[in-house]
Amino acid sequence: MRSVPLIAGLSAIADRYEALICDVWGVLHNGRDAYPGVAAALRTFRDRGGHVLLLSNAPRPSTELPAMLGRLGIPDTAYDGILTSGDATRECLTRHTFGRDCYHIGPDRDLALFDGTNVTRVEEDRAAFILVTGPFNDEVEGPEDYREQFTRLVERRLPLICANPDIVVERGPKHIYCAGALAALYEELGGAVTYFGKPHGPIYSVARQHLIEISGKAIPDTHILAIGDGMATDMKGADTQGIDALFVTGGIAAAKCGPDPEKPQADLVARLCEEAGIRPVAALPRLVW
Repeated sequence: MRSVPLIAGLSAIADRYEALICDVWGVLHNGRDAYPGVAAALRTFRDRGGHVLLLSNAPRPSTELPAMLGRLGIPDTAYDGILTSGDATRECLTRHTFGRDCYHIGPDRDLALFDGTNVTRVEEDRAAFILVTGPFNDEVEGPEDYREQFTRLVERRLPLICANPDIVVERGPKHIYCAGALAALYEELGGAVTYFGKPHGPIYSVARQHLIEISGKAIPDTHILAIGDGMATDMKGADTQGIDALFVTGGIAAAKCGPDPEKPQADLVARLCEEAGIRPVAALPRLVW
């Protein structure tokens, strides 16, 4: 079993990189509050000449995130730009790739995805395709609540768009299901799913283009560091793209890394990474400088 270096802060490896592609939920905040020191760490990296692109699987346009992050305690001085899976999903809706009549599964807070797309939200019996941005009520619902409905929709061969490949995220002390959990059930039942966001390749192509616009030059992949807490999304996506990754153990995988989220155990971190077939360049409990 290959070890994964445990570091105290980003400063231990920051000099190797020109840019960060940084996850948001689970790395910057837990859905209610920013983690202590995270904004300062990103600002310090920028002050030293680095560039920070936030890459989120949030199923909503990136234009909505600065205000939300500001309320949580993460100012816009901590990053250069934001890209979300919602941005990519919205482009797909605008192209009418799957048609114009959509059955939407998700909370009302995600409805901004439809703005300006000329896609109409309809009941399931009139739909040409399904868009899932999450459960209708993620406080109480999970994928099993949709099994009966999905069985019916799969029989109609309706394609499903998943605007957030995450399976679960933290909301304070709770874990809540995301669109990725529902999409996985739809696939299990035989349905066709199109994913936008990490770990899927197209979002990284867009991220590289954003970094060019931010920095004014093409940054080699060897000089980019991806930071995240999700093995199946952040770490897998970076690994597939040949980008170095920094694993934040105190996020969604905290319970698998030891009893104290602030003190990950090296052997458990190494085992988790080995089981996932991924070897990040380093790991740390929280993103601090």
